[in-house]
Amino acid sequence: MLKDIASALSLNEHQLVKPPQRVVIGMSGGVDSSVAAWLLKEQGFEVVGLFMKNWEDDDDSEYCSTRQDWIDVVAVADILGIEVEIVNFAKEYKDRVFEDFLREYSAGRTPNPDVLCNAEIKFKAFLDHAMRLGASAIATGHYARVQHGVSGYELLKATDLTKDQSYFLHRLNQEQLSRVLFPLGNLPKTKVREIAENLHLPNAKKKDSTGICFIGERPFREFLQKYLPSQPGPIKTANGQVLGQHIGLAFYTLGQRKGIGIGGRQTGSGDPWFVAAKDLVANSLLVVQGHEHPLLESATLHAQDASWVSGKSPVVSDHYCAKTRYRQGDALCSLKFPEDPSNQNSFDLVFSKKQWAVTPGQSAVLYDGDICLGGGIIYSSAHT
Repeated sequence: MLKDIASALSLNEHQLVKPPQRVVIGMSGGVDSSVAAWLLKEQGFEVVGLFMKNWEDDDDSEYCSTRQDWIDVVAVADILGIEVEIVNFAKEYKDRVFEDFLREYSAGRTPNPDVLCNAEIKFKAFLDHAMRLGASAIATGHYARVQHGVSGYELLKATDLTKDQSYFLHRLNQEQLSRVLFPLGNLPKTKVREIAENLHLPNAKKKDSTGICFIGERPFREFLQKYLPSQPGPIKTANGQVLGQHIGLAFYTLGQRKGIGIGGRQTGSGDPWFVAAKDLVANSLLVVQGHEHPLLESATLHAQDASWVSGKSPVVSDHYCAKTRYRQGDALCSLKFPEDPSNQNSFDLVFSKKQWAVTPGQSAVLYDGDICLGGGIIYSSAHT
C-alpha cells in the first residue's frame, strides 16, 4: 500500500530536479517532515535530513522542545535509512527574524513571525546551507504546491485546504521556488498520519506544533515581557470611559477577547469585550462590546512591503481573493495600487464584505484561484 501511495503522488513535475539527485529536507521532529522525507526516498532521491536549531535563549525550559525534537528526527532517520545532521541558525534567526518581531510589537503592530521565518531562515539560510552540501533542491513538510506556469514558478494552495500553508510562504521568490519540493502538497493530513503509522514512526501521533516559529509553545505574554518593557495606560471605551489599565500596548492584539483585564465589567449590552484599536500617541487601548461591533470590521486595508511571487505586481482586478490572517476563508476583493508610481511597494484591498479584526503587522495575502500571488504587511484599515 505504501509503495502505491509513493508512486501515485506527483512531486512537482515541473521541477528540473529529478531522481537520483540529492535533496536536503528540513526535519523538525514532526510527522509532516518525516513522511515527506520517506516520500522523497521512495521516489529515488538521495535524501539528507537537516534539523535546524534556531533558538538558544532558555533552551532548557519546559516550553522549548529542541532536545526531544532532535531525538525524534534521529529515530525517524534511522527507520528511513537516511543521513541526518543538525545545524545552528540561532544568530541568523535572532538577527533576521526575532529583532524585527520585537520592533513590530514595539510599534504597536502584531507581526507573523512564521512568514518572515520562512523567507529568511527556512528558504534562505537553510537553502544556502543545503546548496553547500551539494543539494540540487530542498524540501519541507509544508502543505503547498509549486508548478511552472506562463509567468514562471507559481505557488499553489495544497489540495487539503484545511492544512494549506501557502499563506506563510507568500514571500518566496522565483529562485527559491525553483529549488523547493513540497512532497505533501497533494496529500490530506489524515493520509500523512496513516503513512506514519504504517511505517511505525515514533512520532506518528505527535501533535502538531502551534507555537511561535522555532521558539515553541509557551505563555506568550510572559515570554514577550522578557524582551519588551511594560508601559501601562488606560483602557477606554469608544465614548472615552476608562474601564481599567493595560500593561502595555505591545501585549494586546486587535480582536483579542481574553486576557484584556476587564473581565466582569458590565456596561451597555453586557456582551464580551474585544480590543478594537490602539492609540500609540495617547498610549490607550480601545475596547468595544460584541463580536459584531462596527469598529471591529474593515472594508479596506492598506499594505506595505509588498512581495510578489512572480517578481512583478499583478494586474489590477476586482476578482481576487485575500486572507488577512491564517485560518481565514478567502475574501473576495479588489486590488488597487497608489497613483504615485514611486510607491509601488504598497497596495490597497477593497473587500466585497467587511473583514473582522484586520490587524496591522499581519500579512494580507492575495490569491487568484489556487494561485498565491504574494502579499504585503497590513499597515492600516478603514471601516468604510
